[in-house]
Amino acid sequence: MDKNIEIEIRGPLTKEKFDDLTTFFESQAKKTAVKDRILIDYSTFLEGGIKDREKDIRLRVTNGDPEIIVKLGEWGGEEKRKELSVFTKNSDFDTLVEIFGELGLKKGMLCIRKIRVYEYNGIEFSLVEVPGHSYYYEAEKMIDPTDDQPKATREIQSVCKELGLDIFDQKQFFEYIDKLNKESNEIFDYDKCTPSCFRNRFGV
Repeated sequence: MDKNIEIEIRGPLTKEKFDDLTTFFESQAKKTAVKDRILIDYSTFLEGGIKDREKDIRLRVTNGDPEIIVKLGEWGGEEKRKELSVFTKNSDFDTLVEIFGELGLKKGMLCIRKIRVYEYNGIEFSLVEVPGHSYYYEAEKMIDPTDDQPKATREIQSVCKELGLDIFDQKQFFEYIDKLNKESNEIFDYDKCTPSCFRNRFGV
């Protein structure tokens, strides 16, 4: 059975903690990726908005590779969601944006992230920089639907505690998302997007 259930926990990082954790993981964990990512999160403008949505619809391009990604289930800091993902050809991102726009997905939150990914104690840790704004981490495990999901959550929580990491509760998580949307992310409007707008602006 495919491991398509994502168990994920997030929490805030100071710049000092981000640097310390990076140094620790560089020596004690397996580095698996460095990602430059641009994404459009359409879900903020769907029914349910930030808090009550159970369908997360995104387009993203990571290191030049475009991807359609949909996550199903409740979110809010600690999550158990089914993840569906399809990669497309390099340079397809503007076409994907146009397809989504013509299907009615016209508005989203445009986000830019720089990410370092490590595998530590069977958990994938992503250390995320929001350029010019803040830092946070994501800790996740992929499991199949028959696995013990609460056990997987407890395992992640335990490792985060050992690392001295704070974990967002639901209220803190949504406050942080709201802060990002107001101070760092920008509203993407398909109706104002010119042809090849992402290639022209970001080179993707």
